[in-house]
Amino acid sequence: MAFLADALSRVKPSATIAVAQKARDLKAKGRDVIGLGAGEPDFDTPDNIKNAAIDAIRRGETKYPPVSGIPPLREAIARKFKRENNLDYRPEQTIVGTGGKQILFNALMATLNPGDEVMIPRPYWVSYPEMVAICGGTSVYAETSIDNGFKLTPEALEKAITPKTKWLVFNSPSNPSGAAYTEGELKAVAGVLLKHPNVWVLTDDMYEHLTYNDFVFRTIAEVEPKLYERTLTMNGVSKAYAMTGWRIGYAAGPLQLIKAMDMIQGQQTSGACTIAQWASVEALNGPQDFVAKNKAVFQNRRDLVVSMLNQARGINCPVPEGAFYVYPSCAALIGKKAPSGKVIGTDEDFVTELLEAEGVAVVHGSAFGLGPNFRISYATSEEQLEEACIRIQRFTGSLG
Repeated sequence: MAFLADALSRVKPSATIAVAQKARDLKAKGRDVIGLGAGEPDFDTPDNIKNAAIDAIRRGETKYPPVSGIPPLREAIARKFKRENNLDYRPEQTIVGTGGKQILFNALMATLNPGDEVMIPRPYWVSYPEMVAICGGTSVYAETSIDNGFKLTPEALEKAITPKTKWLVFNSPSNPSGAAYTEGELKAVAGVLLKHPNVWVLTDDMYEHLTYNDFVFRTIAEVEPKLYERTLTMNGVSKAYAMTGWRIGYAAGPLQLIKAMDMIQGQQTSGACTIAQWASVEALNGPQDFVAKNKAVFQNRRDLVVSMLNQARGINCPVPEGAFYVYPSCAALIGKKAPSGKVIGTDEDFVTELLEAEGVAVVHGSAFGLGPNFRISYATSEEQLEEACIRIQRFTGSLG
């Protein structure tokens, strides 16, 4: 359609949203479908956070907020970064957006010119390259593999950097792989970046509080203070506080960048929902005990899913350090014939046939830039996960 912008030809719909919608559509038609596509905690928002929102409504906190966020929330964000990440940011170095997506989008919109490159390790969250395309940049991919836990190595980073590289998008723990970087691994990545002062770091720490066993989370500007002046540290309340629908993301970084993002947001949406901001103040300042409880539940689910998937014929599922995803390989099943008679040629074929045959909705790995794999979100009940894994075992066993 000639009326539409050329940029749309460079952008693909979100595969994760598409899978979730397909599962909903099939359920509406009466199919027994287990949806494991959505990256959303199944826990309810804690009551103290809900009550803070209700109190804000009753106080009349219903007017337009400042573009970059209400002062109490920006202060809480600065305290959070100091308390949990040993990072010193003034409140004016922080910004609040309508979800983490807006933070990322505004940062790219404020900085990218045609020809600028954004380096993205793959597998990657599906929205990163699409945001880069909308903002006029070019995505360049740094390779990882299942053999190194889907982690960016210094060698792969060095190989992918060019004089046009403006940003490295760095997500730990990772969506989709669950890979998380130790302090030593971060230092090695930082060592390469120190040799390339043209490269800024956009670090997506959204799954910070979801790491397992004895893993200790670190963020890159904390590990290498010399990167502080060219790092945007992004986070949000969605995952740790089960507040996905409240739509609050936040970041902190160099003041000049924050001001540029504020200008973009001021012409785009203005400030995020005031009531959700007051709820987020309570999330960051209030009791944190439920975070550890939820994390323990997620770890049990992870262990269940990894164990059962590795018992499925032809599936190789690494143990992720964080987030609530597994990213197993189905490489051994490529070329097999499904019960429908179709030969599985790609990971997309695999997930399509799995949904048709067993009613399990997962996301194909090629949507995240690396296959043949698939992503499962284990942010649902153990009963559902166990049943889904039984169905996957049955499906892989049926392939001829």
